[in-house]
Amino acid sequence: MQKMGQEKRFQIFGNIVMIIITLAAIIPLILLAISSFTDNDALIRNGYSFVPEKWSTYAYEYIFTSGNAVVHAYMISFLLTAIGTLCGLTITTLLAYALSKKFLPGRGVLTFLVFFTMLFNGGLVPTYINYTTVFGLKNTFFALLIPGLLMNAFNIMMMKSYFVTGVPEEIMEAAYIDGATEFQAFFRIALPLAKPIIATIGLFIGIGYWNDWMNGYIYLTKRTDLYSIQNLLNRMIQNIQFLSTNSGTIANANVGLANIPSVSVRMAMAVVGVLPIIVIYPFIQNNFVKGITLGGVKG
Repeated sequence: MQKMGQEKRFQIFGNIVMIIITLAAIIPLILLAISSFTDNDALIRNGYSFVPEKWSTYAYEYIFTSGNAVVHAYMISFLLTAIGTLCGLTITTLLAYALSKKFLPGRGVLTFLVFFTMLFNGGLVPTYINYTTVFGLKNTFFALLIPGLLMNAFNIMMMKSYFVTGVPEEIMEAAYIDGATEFQAFFRIALPLAKPIIATIGLFIGIGYWNDWMNGYIYLTKRTDLYSIQNLLNRMIQNIQFLSTNSGTIANANVGLANIPSVSVRMAMAVVGVLPIIVIYPFIQNNFVKGITLGGVKG
């Protein structure tokens, strides 16, 4: 009875801690959303509040109707995320499955090369020179896609561990005995059993592409029509900051700045950028938790 009482108290304590952590994650998002619907002048005057003095949708109206092509940027982001996630998952899954096989020739060397990229990289300048002069990716859609496509060593190692621990070797051996080739065993047995880790890695890759703004900032110097939503929102913030900083020296800058919800628009931009991730995550939450749990086991 005493042991059961201790377990119950521990469970209650654990639930309280998780509730506090959950609230710490959710409350800022709620405040962010409320602030985006708060009148800009009221937000400047009273600060952030869960009960704003005056509600307003002008920040969203400014984003979507001020000629900033938000819908077009959204389409670029969706296309980039879909293609990048599909290609990245394909490369990561195939390489991780191969590294999980003990009979693979040169397995140790390949694993070391993958792990080595977690510790060192070529640096920004050599990377930029290669992508612009050797591969000619500057001002193209591939400048957004390719730099993030060359996999992530952490994802590969996690998926490799899942193949080792989550796909029973006995099932694979039975398939080989029944005459299945390596490709058949991979597509018909290993791949269906690896759905949780595939969903997990897919979420990682998708979020990486969706949130990426660095590639567009570096490689898209002329083709602003290829801006993703993150690049577009970043440019809008820079424009607002420029007007705010130089309002005293540029003619009519104060007039233009007065028509911009300079504070609430930042909140609205954050909501516009993060909303698709919040909508998609609940549909893959179960696979995400299972994939993280099993994929984190050392294989």
